[in-house]
Order: sequence, then structure tokens, then C-alpha cells
Amino acid sequence: MVADKRTVGRRKRCAGCGRSGLKLPEISLGLWQNFGDEKPLQNSRAILRRAFDLGITHFDLANNYGKPYGSAESNFGRILREDFAAHRDELVISSKAGWDMWPGPYGEFGSRKYLTASLDQSLRRMGLDYVDIFYSHRPDPETPFEETMGALDNAVRQGKALYVGISSYDAASTRECVRILRELGTPLLIHQPAYSMLNRWIEPDLLDVLGEEGVGCISFSPLAQGLLTGRYLDGIPAGSRATQGYSLSSDRITDDLLAKLRALNAIAAKRGQTLAQLALAWVLRDARMTSALIGASSVAQLEENLAARGNLAFEAAELAEIDRLLG
Repeated sequence: MVADKRTVGRRKRCAGCGRSGLKLPEISLGLWQNFGDEKPLQNSRAILRRAFDLGITHFDLANNYGKPYGSAESNFGRILREDFAAHRDELVISSKAGWDMWPGPYGEFGSRKYLTASLDQSLRRMGLDYVDIFYSHRPDPETPFEETMGALDNAVRQGKALYVGISSYDAASTRECVRILRELGTPLLIHQPAYSMLNRWIEPDLLDVLGEEGVGCISFSPLAQGLLTGRYLDGIPAGSRATQGYSLSSDRITDDLLAKLRALNAIAAKRGQTLAQLALAWVLRDARMTSALIGASSVAQLEENLAARGNLAFEAAELAEIDRLLG
């Protein structure tokens, strides 16, 4: 059974999301991989139940998560009905649309037609009346921001989403989306960019925009598709993502990168952490970061990563050494 935790206990590990009343846990669980039909349902169920018992109240999905597309939402919906029905109001559930979902001109990007149809399908798969956050998953180079943001605003007005977000938009585009949504009366709640020790693209401009505009930030791939888990410290192991050519190319794993990973691992060891725990703590070091999204293939991996919450503070010398290594 899912533990009957008190809500006040969970709030202790939650941070306010931008200028809103919504709070998210420091670490949230993403269902990008390991929750589709290609994985045993019982494993997915065990991970979700254990995550909730350990204070994870935010589950992040998208229309095309899982193999086949949509299966992560369908499996999550089943587990939600069977295990979490009494806890829906303690959860923040998000979904996204923007990447390819079905064939033809209306099955991807940012048109009102696609976003509206996709959200309706996501709600049916999960058996929900609404999601807490609905994202535009990526900017559309051909659709005006006014149309894409208007579709997000419409989702809130229809009661199909409580808040809206964007993912992978650059700083200038984000500021424009903030302006449009503010004028529509549906403030932009959150931005979800890729961000890790090995991918710091948001630092020069985007984080400043989010801080100035009061928008939350939740990073995806904070462990750089597994590179920062310690799994690659001795090279490319058999069966890893890098050998499968899915979301991580073996070309990235150079001798220079391996040297950096080993040096970072040494810093982690001095802190009493694994490399993954160090990487998660580092992402959360900035006050403008609301949460970090992790995936999990097992309960043990989930528990190890969540243990990062036990040591999130850094000495200035540690941060300087990390910057030197990665510079």
C-alpha cells in the first residue's frame, strides 16, 4: 500500500514555483523512459509507489513518452486509478505536446489544432479531467507564438489544465511568451529546459529571464542521459544507452569527457556522494531552479538519486573546482 503520509511532511521538501502558489518537490519524477509497454508494469508501479512514499509529488509526462507513443500515459493512468485514486489532490501531473505524435501536418509542433487534440488524447489515456501543468514541448518555427500560447491559455479556460509551461524555448522567445500569456490572463508558470553539468546553455540568458519574470524552472536530463550516473566512468558498458543509439550517442564519450567524469566523481566522493547525487545537487544550487527531473529504471536507482537531497549545499571552493574542470 502507498504510505499514508501527512501533506505537511511533503511540503517540507517543496519549493514555490515562480510567482505562484504551486509548490514542487526538489526532485521530480519524469516518465520519459522505463514506463512504456516495453517495460514490465509491475516495475513501473513499484517505482511510482516508492517515489510517492519518499515525497515525490510531481510526475512529468508527455504525449509521446513510452514505446509505443502514448503508452507511458496509458500505464500511468492505470496505476493512478489502481494505486493513487485517493491521492490525486496531493499530486502534480504534467503533460506536454510539441514533438511528433501521429503522421500528417497536424501531429506535431505548436498549432492550436495539434495542442488541443493532443491534450484531449492525453487526458483520455490517463483517465483525468485535467492536468496540473500543460506544456508546449518545443517552439514551432512556423506557428506564431500568439497561436501556441493562445492554445495553452484556452486549455486553462476549458478546465483541462491548471497551469501552463514551455520547454526548450530560448531566452528571447521565453520573454515573448511571458508577455503574450500575461496579456491573455494565464501567467507562464514554468520552463522545462535541458540542464546539467555537461549542458549549461541556460546560464547566459535564460535563467536571468526566468528570475526577472517570476517563472519557475525545472531541468530535464540533469544527469545528461546517464553520463553523470557513474555508469560510464570505465568506458561504455554493454547494454547502456550509448550502445543502443537512443538519446545518447557513443561519439560523445571521448577520453576528455571520461577524464572530466572521473574528476567529478572524485569531488563527489569527498562530499560523501555518488556522481549522480553530486550532479543533482549542482543543478539545484541556483535559487532560480525549482526542481530537477530524474528518470528511474528501478527502485534502487530511484532511492540512490533521491538521497542527493541530503546534501545540497556547496562550498565556494567546490563550485570553483567544478567550473574549472568543465570550463
